[in-house]
Amino acid sequence: MPVRLQDDLIKTLNAGLAGVERLGLAVSGGGDSMAMLHLAHRAGLRPHVATVDHGLRAASADEARMVARVCANLGLPHETLHWQGWDQRGNLQDAARRARRRLLADWARGKSAVALAHTRDDLAETLVMRLARGAGVDGLAAMRPKWQEQGVEFLRPLLGAAREDLRAFLRSIDAEWVDDPSNDMDRFDRVRVRKALKLLAPLGIDPARLADVAAHMSQARIALEAGAEALMQANVSGRAGILRMNPQIFAAPLDLQRRLLQWVITWVHPQDYGPRGPALVALRDRLQNGLGGQLAGCHFVQQQGVIFAFREGKTLRRVAADQIWDGQWSVVNPCLDMEIRPLAAEGLTQFPDWRDMGIPRAAMLSQPSLWQGETLIATPLMQRSDRPQVFFRAKQGNCLDDLNLSH
Repeated sequence: MPVRLQDDLIKTLNAGLAGVERLGLAVSGGGDSMAMLHLAHRAGLRPHVATVDHGLRAASADEARMVARVCANLGLPHETLHWQGWDQRGNLQDAARRARRRLLADWARGKSAVALAHTRDDLAETLVMRLARGAGVDGLAAMRPKWQEQGVEFLRPLLGAAREDLRAFLRSIDAEWVDDPSNDMDRFDRVRVRKALKLLAPLGIDPARLADVAAHMSQARIALEAGAEALMQANVSGRAGILRMNPQIFAAPLDLQRRLLQWVITWVHPQDYGPRGPALVALRDRLQNGLGGQLAGCHFVQQQGVIFAFREGKTLRRVAADQIWDGQWSVVNPCLDMEIRPLAAEGLTQFPDWRDMGIPRAAMLSQPSLWQGETLIATPLMQRSDRPQVFFRAKQGNCLDDLNLSH
């Protein structure tokens, strides 16, 4: 049985890592990630391994050293990544998760992908937690097997594996692992859900069945995303961070409208989580009734039968020209005495013909612009003939000319 179990788990792992050449593994020292480490080694892979030490428990440093020792015995390179950024405020688990992804993304530069050891049980627990929050199709799809974040591809190759099977594999090879004591603390939602699932198992509501439900929801999400993409391609265009939308979008099914608006908002103002729920529906209702609105840093204005979406200006600040402005705009070959700031009224007065562009004034005011002292050098939308041609390039896929809006 152990040999067959190992072979089945390696097959699952390899299927989830198909096409990956230079692999990184995130290994905490817990049973799931240690099983992934040993399976990868027995599959003949040569991954680089990283352990994130959040520094939140006295034992975490010892756990990282244990992973390092096991990796050394397996002949695999290992690095411990340290997080020291929590300010004791907000949701600790969420802050730790964000920090972990950020540290792993920085570590993973030059690697094809980073694998995380989430299992079928994690997927089932996530689905139930989101069900309790009234999640829709996207939330009930639970965990994606792969996604891009901070320029790095993350994979979950063991989503088809059961947690107990991974423990059985570790026991069969007499492997070492640690159990995080927080896994038994009822103050965490995931722990309470894990215990509740044991009670639901006799009804047939077990991780395997919930994983099937999540797979169905994932297929529904793919279909809805394709519909929203087609709606966007037919009705949205843009340039230099300003999007134009055709009000015909409101003839589409409501879910496609919401998806498109969420995409527009996170495109204009990139953020980890786009707005959801009542706020997004309220914005949609305002726009459908011919009004404007603001949500999550994105400003909407209707003018001459077009809905314009652009960056909300009141939160924008000045930065030196060699820095990233608003998290996405930068300048090619900047001079040290220049700065990037919103165009604002004083900049707009230098372009008396701006109205001919048919763009709302508020959108023009929030445009990034390059200044040298009080002299305006350039903006993405407008170039002055008596000034050097200074081009902006933007992160998140933005560019100066008409945009390819694939997101």
